[in-house]
Amino acid sequence: MKKNEEKIEVLEKIEILEKIANGITWWIGSIPSLIAHTLFFMISFLLPLLHIVEFDKMLLILTTVVSLEAIYLAIFIQMSVNKSHEKIEDIQEDIEDIQEDIEEISEDIEEISEDIEEINEDIEDIQEDIEEINEDEDDEDHSERAKNVMLKSNVSSNKNEIKSLKDKIEELQNKIEELKKE
Repeated sequence: MKKNEEKIEVLEKIEILEKIANGITWWIGSIPSLIAHTLFFMISFLLPLLHIVEFDKMLLILTTVVSLEAIYLAIFIQMSVNKSHEKIEDIQEDIEDIQEDIEEISEDIEEISEDIEEINEDIEDIQEDIEEINEDEDDEDHSERAKNVMLKSNVSSNKNEIKSLKDKIEELQNKIEELKKE
């Protein structure tokens, strides 16, 4: 239990340090930072002119401070680069997953389209059979003819629905192509 608590404490401290580093990195790249650094350098060079500090001593301190700041800035910038790189890798993985999903959907749509074409052919065969039956049985009574008319109507209605489905499948395929291009 103590090891888990210690790990949690370490992770919390690391998280706090990362937030501080992100804040410093953000501040360094801001206008207030530019103003503060400019004022700092101006004051540094004014001190020897006002005979408050010797010029050599001021340059030594200024060089040391600027060197330390550069070291820390390099570390903060590298941390930001590393974080950005991790985010980019995550995004690339998401894009790959989306592309795989699009390919699967495209394959499914092609299969559905083939099924619809087969159904269309079956409907046409049924229509031909109905027409043959009508030709062969001229002596049919009116109720049989009514049933045939109803069958034709249903077949025609099914054809229209299938055509509508085909149109929607084409629409989906076009959208998939657009997504692939993006």
